[in-house]
Amino acid sequence: MRIYAALPIVFVLAVSCQQAPKADKAEVTDAQAVAKPAASAHTLTLDTAASYVQWIGTKPTGEHHGSFRFSGGELYVKDSALTGGHCTIDINSLRNLDLETQPDMRKKLEDELRGANFFDAARYPTASFEITDVAPYKPAPTDEEVLLKDATHMIKGNLTMKETVKNITFPAKIVLDSGRVKATANFNIDRTLWGMTYRADKSLQDKLIRPAVNIQLEITTR
Repeated sequence: MRIYAALPIVFVLAVSCQQAPKADKAEVTDAQAVAKPAASAHTLTLDTAASYVQWIGTKPTGEHHGSFRFSGGELYVKDSALTGGHCTIDINSLRNLDLETQPDMRKKLEDELRGANFFDAARYPTASFEITDVAPYKPAPTDEEVLLKDATHMIKGNLTMKETVKNITFPAKIVLDSGRVKATANFNIDRTLWGMTYRADKSLQDKLIRPAVNIQLEITTR
C-alpha cells in the first residue's frame, strides 16, 4: 500500500524566495484516541523499501528538499476499506536531495536538521503517526477546495515528534487493489507546533526559516 501524505511526520529547514509549495494545509488539533483494529480487520505490513516521506522547506533566500524513510508500520483493512494503522519514521534516515554535488554543504544541512534545533535525533530517533479516523471525501458546494487531485479520503491521525503529539487532518488518495493499499497526500504543516521554533521569527528577515513545511508521503503495503 502506498500513502502519500505528511506522517512525520517530519520536518525540515529550507531555502526559497517562495513560500512553501501550494498544497492543502493540514488541520492541527490536540491528540485524539486511537481505536483498536476490529477483530475481523486484515493487517497489511508497510513496505519500507517502497515507502517514504519527502519534504520541502523554505526561507527568503531559497529552498531545500529531501526525504525520510520508514522503519515499520501496519495498515488495517475491513470490508475493502482502510480503517486504521500506524507507522514509524526513522529520523536518522533524513537525507537532503538537492545538494548532491556539494557534499560538504549537504552534510552540514543534514547534521543541523538532525540536531537539537530541529529533530534532535540523538534523543528522539523516531517519529510516529497513528490513524485515528478515515472518512470518505465527498466535496460539498460549501467546502473549501481541496487541492490534492483525485482525493478520496480525509485522514486524521496523531503525529508524534520529539515530546509533542498533535492530531493532523489532511486529504489523501487511497486505492485498494489486489490486497494492497496505495495512497498519496501532499500538504503543508507548521513545524513550530512540534516545538521546532528555530529561526521561525519573521524579524530575522533573510535568516528566517519559514515555519510551513511541505510534506509528501508515499506508503505501500506488501
